[in-house]
Amino acid sequence: MANNNDWPVARFSNGTVGVQNAGKTVLVNSNEFHVVGDIEVSGELVVKGKHLLPPKCMPPGGDKLQYNGTHWFCVCVENWSGETCEATPSPPLSPSPPPPSPPPYALLETPPVSARRFHTCALLNNIYVKCWGYNDAGQLGLGDTNNRGDESGEMGDDLPAVDLGTGRTATAISAGSNHVCAILDNKSVKCWGGNYYGQLGLGDTNKRGDASGEMGDNLPAVDLGTGRTATAISAGDSHTCAILDNKSVKCWGGNFWNGQLGLGDTNDRGDASGEMGDNLPAVDLGTGRTATAIAAGGFQTCAILDDKSVKCWGKNHHGQLGLGDTNARGDASGEMGDNLPAVDLGTGRTATAIAAGYDYTCAILDDKSVKCWGFNSSGQLGLGDTIDRGGSPGEMGDDLPVLDLGIGRVATAIAAGSSHTCAILDDKSVKCWGNNRFGELGLGDTNARGDASGEMGDNLPAVDLGTGRSATAIATAPWRTCALLDDTSVKCWGRNVFGTLGLGDTIDRGGSPGEMGNNLPAIDV
Repeated sequence: MANNNDWPVARFSNGTVGVQNAGKTVLVNSNEFHVVGDIEVSGELVVKGKHLLPPKCMPPGGDKLQYNGTHWFCVCVENWSGETCEATPSPPLSPSPPPPSPPPYALLETPPVSARRFHTCALLNNIYVKCWGYNDAGQLGLGDTNNRGDESGEMGDDLPAVDLGTGRTATAISAGSNHVCAILDNKSVKCWGGNYYGQLGLGDTNKRGDASGEMGDNLPAVDLGTGRTATAISAGDSHTCAILDNKSVKCWGGNFWNGQLGLGDTNDRGDASGEMGDNLPAVDLGTGRTATAIAAGGFQTCAILDDKSVKCWGKNHHGQLGLGDTNARGDASGEMGDNLPAVDLGTGRTATAIAAGYDYTCAILDDKSVKCWGFNSSGQLGLGDTIDRGGSPGEMGDDLPVLDLGIGRVATAIAAGSSHTCAILDDKSVKCWGNNRFGELGLGDTNARGDASGEMGDNLPAVDLGTGRSATAIATAPWRTCALLDDTSVKCWGRNVFGTLGLGDTIDRGGSPGEMGNNLPAIDV
């Protein structure tokens, strides 16, 4: 959590401040400020919040929203008693960085956008969830199986937010192959969509969200165990993992063949009664070890531990576990805990971020370099060839090269898709490499990058996001990419089957000249 001295500020020269709705709403002269996270009210006139959104002026037509370049405020035209007044903001507190001037739906907190298979979901204002694209299993959470985003009139105000329950909002989302999970403001977890393997964690295999009456208060929260809540969530192809408030990890859903749940067998969990809650074991990460980050891939799972090491388990056909062999881990007894080696990242190297793709894994290291291992059919490892790494001795550690992102460039965020990878660099540009069949690299052609020498580093162009635009978050899925930009808009490119790009059509973007930059529309969410 950020220091509260850095929180945005709303100041008023007159009026009163009250807090209601369990600390989620601040009232100033009856003007509503929605606050996510802790809040601070100084005296009667200053409101500070972790995410202080623009106020909703009340009564309608009586107050006017203004932004003075430093903070939002309402000018009271006529107050409740009919008296005319004009409230002007006092000078801002220092230090207090100005909040951005967001559109009605601004994406504010990572992970704000999550894409997998043929659907995409966005976390809006760190409160609402909206999903679009393919909806065969109800993964859009709208009580039907109609696709959204493939025709005009389906996005923006015409796209409903997912009903999470009375008074409930979301703080994190993650999209699986055909399911979605969210952490709510009370730190519970709700999942909807496909459930063939129990990936929704509800003790059955019934889909949720594909018919009316299944969402909102009718959608149960996942039972994580007595007194347990979630702090992080990651949805894989058909399994889901969460870091709990005690820093343990629990995984549920598909566990077939590979042991991606990390429980020493191949039995699915969450598809029958009595398998969740206290009956679902935590993953054994090793003596005294806990998790700080989690990434569920196609059929493997990786975690950054409290000592900044990385451990991976599950499918390992292409060396995606980074252990110098192709043996699955977690599918038999005696393979987890202290018996599960940490990934060798190189002498003295540790991890700060982890991303699990379909059959490969990438990590940002403590020196902000990037290493990737596993399947490399299309150059998704970014090493100038199509040779897998991590499945044989001598391929990891100091023998695994770091990616060449360009002279002086390092990574701040990483996303691994089905067969392409994207990173946000320290200058807030985006570079993508790997498969490019549908323009998912955003380079105006369909040529793969990273599969041959001379294609990475300064020879790899940055994605053109538009004049003056840069990226603050990135998400990849099979054949497409989405980015949150510095102006809080979202742009997606690549394959657009079923409306996955959210542009009201099914036309691919990014694979031909003239489709990126200012020519690529932002998504109306």
